[in-house]
Amino acid sequence: MNQTGHTVLITGGASGIGLALAEQFLRYDNKVIVVGRNDSKLAEARERNRNLTTIRCDLNSEHELNTLVRRLYEEYPNLSVLINNAGVQYNYSFLEGDSAQITGRIADEVGINLVAPLQLTAGLLPLLSSQEQSAIVNVSSGLGLVPKQSAPVYCATKAGLHLFTKALRYQLETTRTKVFEILPPLVDTDMTRGRGYGKITAEALAREFWASYLQDRLEVAIGKVKLLRLLNRIVPSRAEALLKNS
Repeated sequence: MNQTGHTVLITGGASGIGLALAEQFLRYDNKVIVVGRNDSKLAEARERNRNLTTIRCDLNSEHELNTLVRRLYEEYPNLSVLINNAGVQYNYSFLEGDSAQITGRIADEVGINLVAPLQLTAGLLPLLSSQEQSAIVNVSSGLGLVPKQSAPVYCATKAGLHLFTKALRYQLETTRTKVFEILPPLVDTDMTRGRGYGKITAEALAREFWASYLQDRLEVAIGKVKLLRLLNRIVPSRAEALLKNS
């Protein structure tokens, strides 16, 4: 992939991994548009990066997502990189809590983590395919390879995104659109505040991804996920034991 000259859309790009990726692309003079549903975070991202374009959109709303797709075709005909990064994670047990609350959390996680990336990809693929060079980048998780018990739906959505990415890559392998996947470890973001230890920074993740992106390494395991992926291939029971109560 060329390191400059792209128009890039990043969902969940107002903070955390998304913002770090946005700043990495901005550093090399790409045009970057970030999408989020939190107005204050979008304003902070614009204040921090004057060249950043922000769009408010709730990706869990089919109407807002479709409106976003139409706007991108009209205003950004050179869009060449889609990064599906937006995600939410709730830790809960199906054995505890109010069933209505659990149902709402399920809908939020599945909608944002899995349905929205699939719909955005389907909606924007014709536009991406019209460019001389383009890419789809899906941000999944090491938890999509090996789950933890406290976040069953999150793990399921990331596993689904992981397999979707592989299958989409098969479909597009003879086209000009490359399909990347980032598999992060535990990253120090708002979503992981108060959870776990040994986190990497979002900026470190963005730098590591960038090196792989420029060399067309399509499946990008970051940090400890490299070891997790290897362990899961060799001794899956050991990988499961390590992650189960993480």
